[in-house]
Amino acid sequence: MAIRPPPFSLRLTFEQRARLEAEAGDMSLGGYIHSRLFDSENPPPRRRSKNPVKDHKALAQALGLLGQSRLSSNLNQLARSANTGSLPVTPDTEAALLEAVAEIREIRRLLIEALNLEVEP
Repeated sequence: MAIRPPPFSLRLTFEQRARLEAEAGDMSLGGYIHSRLFDSENPPPRRRSKNPVKDHKALAQALGLLGQSRLSSNLNQLARSANTGSLPVTPDTEAALLEAVAEIREIRRLLIEALNLEVEP
């Protein structure tokens, strides 16, 4: 069994630590410092942004649509009616379901766009 050397401690000011944390991104501070000290010729590994939102306006729009809609309440009522067998499928019911589906698709599209995600085909 190999004996590990004791850890090294370093005191930093609040500003220094904040700078290191910002530069490290999602990397651990130890991993980032290690890469900078002992592999300084190579750039540090790419890091993801701590803020994945690409478009705050689109995200706000999607959240606004969610807040204005009664989708969760309506879907709960539809599920309850379907489970009890009391959901008559009339043209009005079908139109309401298709409208809800369209709204959900639009909200999904806006969220995917705002979060800068890729959709699998």
